[in-house]
Amino acid sequence: MAMSVRSISTFSISNKQGGDGGANISSSSLLFNSSKLGSSTLSFNQQGKRRNLAVSVSASNEPLLTGVVFHPFEEVKKEALVLPVSPQQSLARQGFTDHCESAINEQINVEYNVSYVYHAMFAYFDRDNVALKGLAKFYKESSEEERDHAEKLMKYQNIRGGKVKLHSIINPPSEFEHAEKGDALYAMELALSLEKLTNEKLLSLHRVAQDNNDAQLTDFIESEFLTEQVEAIKKIAEYVTQLRLVGKGHGVWHFDQQLLHED
Repeated sequence: MAMSVRSISTFSISNKQGGDGGANISSSSLLFNSSKLGSSTLSFNQQGKRRNLAVSVSASNEPLLTGVVFHPFEEVKKEALVLPVSPQQSLARQGFTDHCESAINEQINVEYNVSYVYHAMFAYFDRDNVALKGLAKFYKESSEEERDHAEKLMKYQNIRGGKVKLHSIINPPSEFEHAEKGDALYAMELALSLEKLTNEKLLSLHRVAQDNNDAQLTDFIESEFLTEQVEAIKKIAEYVTQLRLVGKGHGVWHFDQQLLHED
């Protein structure tokens, strides 16, 4: 059986029997399940005595409460939700500014450049006349990790409906020998500087996301990059300290063996 429910904004209660000990009834709203509103009688017991109260109700002009507050077929007509018809435009893009799109492409370029330098370090330490296999392994893994970061950013760019635009990569050096520090320490200090630079660029990307009120991009950077980046800085800083302690020569070989057998 269909039933309408109407919200009552005002009502009054009058005691039909005299006597002391009047009832106090407080209510913020009253609902009557009825198709017509008028007067009614409310009965209750108080201190063993039955009291009948006459209740008069005045209905407001509010519309029927259906319980539906979300009207999807009306709200999807908003201009911001209209789907593009051009095949050149992304259907998935929403709340993703051009500034954020450009900043992601710049970070992709940063990751690829750092990866390229680490790959050059791998090639150097893998030479037969350098033969520091542990350092070669470390820089090869570091290069792959930075490339993975670039690909993760590329995938996210596509998820948000942006377009990946790859920029040119700077040629890295091929020699890492240093007369005072030696090649191992010189390369590791360079790696530490690169990790700090990458962290700076990630924080800049994070600020761009905040300035453009892009909560999803902000969350992506925080959850996928920032913690990992400071952990990498700490790890390489410890390597620099250890290499400074051992100096050049035999100590570097022991350090290299440690890297070689790390999981």
